[in-house]
Amino acid sequence: MTVTYARGFRAAGTSAGFKESGRPDLALLVADVLCTAAGAFTTNAFAAAPVTLTQSNLVGAQAQAVVVNSGQANAGTGDVGLEDASAMAATAAQSLGLSEEDVLVCSTGVIGPRVPLDRYRAALPRLVDQLSYDGGTEFAEAICTTDTRIKTAIADAGPFRVGGCAKGIGMVAPNLATMLVFVTTDAPVPPELMRHLMNDRVRPVFNSLTVDQCRSTNDTVLVLASGATQAPLDEDALGAAVETVCVDLAKQVVADGEGGTKTIVVQVDGAADADDARRVGLEVAGSPLVKTAVFGGDPNPGRILQAIGSSGAAFEPGQVRAALGGFPVIEGGVVLEARQSAKPAMEGPEVVISIVLGSGDASATVFGCDMSYDYVRINAEYTT
Repeated sequence: MTVTYARGFRAAGTSAGFKESGRPDLALLVADVLCTAAGAFTTNAFAAAPVTLTQSNLVGAQAQAVVVNSGQANAGTGDVGLEDASAMAATAAQSLGLSEEDVLVCSTGVIGPRVPLDRYRAALPRLVDQLSYDGGTEFAEAICTTDTRIKTAIADAGPFRVGGCAKGIGMVAPNLATMLVFVTTDAPVPPELMRHLMNDRVRPVFNSLTVDQCRSTNDTVLVLASGATQAPLDEDALGAAVETVCVDLAKQVVADGEGGTKTIVVQVDGAADADDARRVGLEVAGSPLVKTAVFGGDPNPGRILQAIGSSGAAFEPGQVRAALGGFPVIEGGVVLEARQSAKPAMEGPEVVISIVLGSGDASATVFGCDMSYDYVRINAEYTT
């Protein structure tokens, strides 16, 4: 049930005609009451208009609705793009009887085109009528672009529920990863705890995945808490459930990476600090040479060694160890001759690369995917 697994949320999805395919392309998530909310956004200097609007509307750390269109990113559209995003929020607010500031807007799709507001206004009443406590799947379908499948996850924290969905398949890189993520909970989350959840449980996960090292203009991660379930709150248990949902969604994003056939999991231990651990993991998971080796099933530790050394992390080369699926391939900074023994570890749907830097106690887990011939084909034909 995705984002509607948490109590107090209704959702819907429909086709407004934004996509030539006729597939669902307009989604709406609405809470029964005003929610505590937080967001994380792209660091691309050309942030899309809906990103700018949503950041502004979240200043008060609250929201009650999110409207999402797919097909047009409303990025690279200048001042008129911001006017269009504001019009989307205002129209939705009027239809729902809410304040415009409590409506968040997200867009995803081709960079450059504007959102057809006439089609949006025509489809919105139908979308509002379709809102349902079971509408999470329709919402998840309508936010997709080149995704081959919807991405949903749920978890429990005692009496509380956490639900989420995501879209993302290409143009995915750290500092957020085009990726949209929506996480809901029915726990009564005060603003200070919401900031903690976002900064310590949510943001680090989505800053630890990469498909093609291309940072989108539209990346947005939103967390909303309805407070529909009133019970004593175990903050650690809730945080763990939120993180579980985020990790699940992140792994689904990289597993569906454009043209991808295998998920890459890079576990980095023994780093001087968490930033260094993540830096190494992202360098390895994002390396085109590593990604193509994984696609071809080639246990080539030289590519791993090169990526570790290019990361800029602090370590002594002679202390570095690495393994592929448990098979040692680097020891003391030296590539082992028996690397072919690791070939079976390259054949499954998930390839695990374990790295120990030997310079501290910090760790990080990074998610990526391989790069196949289809990645070029999909992106060569993206707008056609």
